[in-house]
Amino acid sequence: MMSTTRIPAAEITGFKGALFTRMIKKTLGQVPTSLGVYWHNQKVLMAMGGLGGKLKKWNACDEGLKTFAHMAVASFIGCTWCLDYNYFEAHNKNLDLDKAREVPRWRESDVFTPLEREVLAYAEAMSDTPVTVTDEMVESLRVQLGNAAMVELTAVIAFANFTTRPNVALAIESDGFAAACGLKPLAEPLTAGAVRS
Repeated sequence: MMSTTRIPAAEITGFKGALFTRMIKKTLGQVPTSLGVYWHNQKVLMAMGGLGGKLKKWNACDEGLKTFAHMAVASFIGCTWCLDYNYFEAHNKNLDLDKAREVPRWRESDVFTPLEREVLAYAEAMSDTPVTVTDEMVESLRVQLGNAAMVELTAVIAFANFTTRPNVALAIESDGFAAACGLKPLAEPLTAGAVRS
């Protein structure tokens, strides 16, 4: 659950703030701590939220693959907020929750298909510094998914990096969305350091 953020959450005020919090509560059931942090610069908040909203309309790539990829980035970078939120979203999208809860230990888990494993490895390789994506990774996924889906998956992973890294830098942590809807806790890697290879 939430600890202290590096920038204190601002009070969300005014007519615009009231509308925004009402909409967020209707969607999520609560106002995330991150909203108060990003409220300090509403242009940034709106740009990030607007791009995230546009991504939800893309449909060339399987929703489960995109969600698991985002979760893999969150786990790899260490963003508990994004990991928790996407687990919650997997529930709302009726995705396979046994798979979603296993993403943090996907290398050790036997629930993922070979394609899902390739997607998770690609998400981590795109998130590595420097990026460790290989020609073989891209070609294998491109053949299986098609060009349009591959471009979309790549953009979703890039967006996941765009959102996870500032959350970690600002110490924005999980608000407990998954726990609030009764989901089992996310799996933990069996061995420390097992997430990265």
